Amino acid sequence: MSKKLIINCDDFGQSPATNQAIMHLLEEGKVSSTTIMAVAPAFEEAAAWSARRKQPNVGLHLTLTSEFEALRWESLTGHSSLHDESGHQYMSSHAFELGAQTGAVMKEIDAQYERVKKSGITISHVDNHMASLYGMATGRSLLPQTLWKISRWGLPSRFFRYVHEGDPLLGSLTSIERPVARAAAFADTFGVQIPDYLLSHHFHVQEGETYEDFKQSMIDKLYTLPEGVSETYIHPGVEDPWMSANIPEWEKRVWEFRLPFEDDFTYAIRDAGVELVDYKYVQEQLKRPRVRSTFKLLRELTR
Repeated sequence: MSKKLIINCDDFGQSPATNQAIMHLLEEGKVSSTTIMAVAPAFEEAAAWSARRKQPNVGLHLTLTSEFEALRWESLTGHSSLHDESGHQYMSSHAFELGAQTGAVMKEIDAQYERVKKSGITISHVDNHMASLYGMATGRSLLPQTLWKISRWGLPSRFFRYVHEGDPLLGSLTSIERPVARAAAFADTFGVQIPDYLLSHHFHVQEGETYEDFKQSMIDKLYTLPEGVSETYIHPGVEDPWMSANIPEWEKRVWEFRLPFEDDFTYAIRDAGVELVDYKYVQEQLKRPRVRSTFKLLRELTR
């Protein structure tokens, strides 16, 4: 198989600055897709734009955490186990995994899906903000339950089948291989299409890192891309006085907005033999035979 790459913009609906960046990237065809946050304060602007344009590549960014002191939000369902003492969603995946009740999480997931669907968006895929459902903080994974719901919606999802040793974050975590294989098996069980690889990069600006360093690292990734379908994600934002004053690492979001417009990045995609695809490709081309699950398993996952 040739090298396919999905570039997904996370956090659509988080803020006006994020919305402006993602809309521009989608309009110019510089990225594959985005995923929208149904609970975030700028959701309505993002949803109205997407519905008006009949944007075909907007997915659902399941959001169970609210990590910035200056930009907090609540769940849609209002269940107390989904909030910290401030009345907002938890600030970390660790706190979420410890405090959230499974039944409340499943109802919240349904509510977020319904809000995005009712806004007029044809949802293209599903992923998860801050990996809060993956169990990476405490080991309490809600992926099986979530994948079952996604299968009922008939959508592909961001997870991944293999760990790429060249990934700067996941490739160094040997302990993640078994959980990844288990999650991929659940995806197959429920008939949910997933990419082959998820390629990450550092969310924060590293010590001494410049924009040129970041750009070169992303270009280098294109030349080491494994065969198959990979996804990488960015968190773009335009320069904004309030955000730069209140959101940590805001400069990295501006970098990630600039990157897809750079001529040398665009050239590298072609030169490395990489084809940009979206989740429609994942849904249509990565189908696997669905494994028949047992009634007992379904009962356990839907409680």
